[in-house]
Amino acid sequence: MPQMMPLYWLTLMFFFILVFFMFNNINYFNFFYKIKMTKNQTTKLNYNWKW
Repeated sequence: MPQMMPLYWLTLMFFFILVFFMFNNINYFNFFYKIKMTKNQTTKLNYNWKW
């Protein structure tokens, strides 16, 4: 039935857009940062300038 073809393409388009957004959301919210457990210790450099 050719008159039903636009509805078929429209539902396919909505389906693929929905899958696309779901895939992007899952990948965006599933990202985890690695937690650093070490403390950053800064060393103080003392320069003794003798002119």
